Amino acid sequence: MNDIAIQSVAKETILMQAKAIEHLESLIDESFSAAVRTIYESKGRVIVTGVGKSAIIASKIVATLNSTGTPAVFMHAADAIHGDLGTILKDDVVICISKSGNTPEIKVLAPLIKNFKNKLIALTGNKDSFLGKQADFVLNSFVEKEACPNNLAPTTSTTAQMVLGDALAISLLKLRGFSSDDFAKFHPGGALGKTLYLRVKDITSQNMKPQVQPEASIKDVIVEITKNMLGVTTVIENKKILGIITDGDLRRMLTETDDFTKLTAKDIMSKNPKTISNDSMAIDALEVLETYDITQLIAHEEGNYAGIVHLHDLVKEGII
Repeated sequence: MNDIAIQSVAKETILMQAKAIEHLESLIDESFSAAVRTIYESKGRVIVTGVGKSAIIASKIVATLNSTGTPAVFMHAADAIHGDLGTILKDDVVICISKSGNTPEIKVLAPLIKNFKNKLIALTGNKDSFLGKQADFVLNSFVEKEACPNNLAPTTSTTAQMVLGDALAISLLKLRGFSSDDFAKFHPGGALGKTLYLRVKDITSQNMKPQVQPEASIKDVIVEITKNMLGVTTVIENKKILGIITDGDLRRMLTETDDFTKLTAKDIMSKNPKTISNDSMAIDALEVLETYDITQLIAHEEGNYAGIVHLHDLVKEGII
């Protein structure tokens, strides 16, 4: 195969799966909404099970449910019939994933779940299968054929399973009114978490607070900027922000005047600097910096000077 042929196979695979996923929309029915409401109203967890590739999809669905406010546990169907049935508690809802709905492990497991009186949701491509008929609700993941040219390797079918799992999770998220603040509680680590919980005050509290009075000499301004290593100083009076002086302001001053011995901070400061509340999210500070193409931003608390947030701080925190 040459490069063109390889690319053609890739495009054909993507288009085939996209078509199958688009068809899933027509398979969403009352059984789907009933399954969502059953999980939402349940006092227990969601147990998701399957074998083979379906088990891998089950693990992914469990991760998505947990991260969006629905407690879930993965249980391998083969292990379930060899001792792991104790995973299922009284109020749990069980989702069995199987393309055919007729695999040996599922045929053993489904009646056992029913005997436990747990609600059983089938995620299957064959609603008339053994699993489909045993289940209280069926999430129909039917696909016409696999992307595999032999129509054997689970490809399109597992994609459909995963998409239905996402649809289920997002439906539950909407029902619960799960917000970005809730999301942050479950994702405290890494850059994603920080965009949801890190505030400007978390940064300014770690930084120096460069500041000079409006009558400060240029020498004092340079010393203050150099000492605090933020490339900037605020000009304040009675805690109120009058202006800002950056490295750039100093360079412009040097090109415009030969004698700056009589100049003071108020003579070279930029008035009406961009500011942000110290209680704002750090990601909002980034938006202001990018909008105005600046690298430093003054933080305030009820109008009083609170500190500086620098673009480098956001880089260090992984926000960018």
